[in-house]
Amino acid sequence: MQNQNKVITIGEILWDVFPEGKKAGGSSMNVALNLHKQSIESNFISAVGDDDNGKELLHFLASNHFSTNLIQTHHELPTSTVVVQLDEHHQATYTIKQPVAWDAINITEENITAVKEADALVYCSLTCREEESKKTVLELLTHAKTKIFDINLRAPFYTKELIGELLAKADMLKINEDEIVWVKESFGLTGNTDEQLLKQLSNQFDIEIICLTLGDKGACVLKDGKLFKHAGYKVQVADTVGAGDAFLATFIACYLQGYPMETTLDNACKVGAFVASQPGANPDYNKKIYHMALG
Repeated sequence: MQNQNKVITIGEILWDVFPEGKKAGGSSMNVALNLHKQSIESNFISAVGDDDNGKELLHFLASNHFSTNLIQTHHELPTSTVVVQLDEHHQATYTIKQPVAWDAINITEENITAVKEADALVYCSLTCREEESKKTVLELLTHAKTKIFDINLRAPFYTKELIGELLAKADMLKINEDEIVWVKESFGLTGNTDEQLLKQLSNQFDIEIICLTLGDKGACVLKDGKLFKHAGYKVQVADTVGAGDAFLATFIACYLQGYPMETTLDNACKVGAFVASQPGANPDYNKKIYHMALG
């Protein structure tokens, strides 16, 4: 991969609606914004509705000095909202309304050019729940130098056939401890350890790098057949919304900049833990916090 430090993400932009109010979110937007905070040139392909929620999201991104030039506006579909419920362990579950503007992301010459010029394209399964956005994702993947799949399973918006198709495109995969159980059952993996499962998954779909996040137990990464482990960082969890996105963005940022895998995994765990300690998916963190993570 050429070290140009430019990444495109495609997918959801939305309001996470908590009991105490709404916060800007969406896994694809979260990854893009975290990359931007970490001085990686990033851009984001998505869509909002022609409504107050959409205007507020565009203003939110602009206030973070993030470009909105690849975000489309739909006049018939509303801006996405997601009801977030937290359990006693601050783990989040989501009620995702459908259809919404990001279900109908159109392919354009502008976003094809952006993907061609970038080092990597980050995509996820939720974006592909409706045919129009799925077609756009699959077309853009044909132009991407490196394809990074954040599996992001959100019931009931996935099937074995869809996930298999998207896994087969991936050069890098990010998956969590619950998702790996579903993938094991769905694709006939027989491993009894994380290392066995990741190696089988890597071999079955020819994926070079797999990041497995394990909640408060840290994370591990399989790269070129070697497993790297990290025990994670203990924090007082506010909620888990966006923590995995911050982990992935930090992992990508460090990977692009050529950090050793052990350092890359450590940094990703640190920033993911910090986001879990703050409310919402996109807490403010300045370069001091980020460079503290870089140690």
